[in-house]
Amino acid sequence: MTDYKMEAAKAALQFIKPGQSIGVGAGSTIANLLSLLAADSELSGSLIFATSSFKTANLIMDHGFNLLGSANVKYIDIYFDGCDQFDARLNALKSGGGIHTSEKIMASLAKQFILLGDAGKSVKSLDTTYPLVLEVLPTALQLVSQWLTKNIPDAKTVMRMSTQKDGAVITENGNYLLDVYFAEVMPLDKINAVKMVPGVVEHSLFYQLATKAIIAGPDGIKILTPR
Repeated sequence: MTDYKMEAAKAALQFIKPGQSIGVGAGSTIANLLSLLAADSELSGSLIFATSSFKTANLIMDHGFNLLGSANVKYIDIYFDGCDQFDARLNALKSGGGIHTSEKIMASLAKQFILLGDAGKSVKSLDTTYPLVLEVLPTALQLVSQWLTKNIPDAKTVMRMSTQKDGAVITENGNYLLDVYFAEVMPLDKINAVKMVPGVVEHSLFYQLATKAIIAGPDGIKILTPR
């Protein structure tokens, strides 16, 4: 069976040039991309890498690549990352990992933000399959919960709980995560505006940020731009 995530990673190599700064997210497609770069020591040795993912940082160091601390990143040539789902305009939901705030910072620092993955990630319009994840200041938990109940009453809000300890998941910034499941599709500009609620640090909708998407599937490799 064809590994479409590996095929997408292979297609991404054409965009990487010697001497660039490369940002990478998390997941198996990113791990594939790093392993492919490791096979070209001349190219990989000229690159500077940055990531907001703990697991990916360990992979970068295991490969012996040059890793820049995320707090010191001023500019990124290309940021590669996967997602749960993206639409025809390359608006993407990244709801699984819970590190969307730092990933969005990386994407915003990049000249190009390229989504990678299998063709199943591409949809005509984002739907309600995945939640919108809010990173919320602990002191604003009640305020944000009340705002959601009042303004999006049909949505179901669940605090993300840890499976490894008693209590809530705490982000790297010391905040909570709220998973918001919509009963029906909302306009993306209104979803994006949820970040304006006091106490919401960021959310997992990457709105009008991606410049390209590379997907692989039964029909081969496709390189998409926002429509």
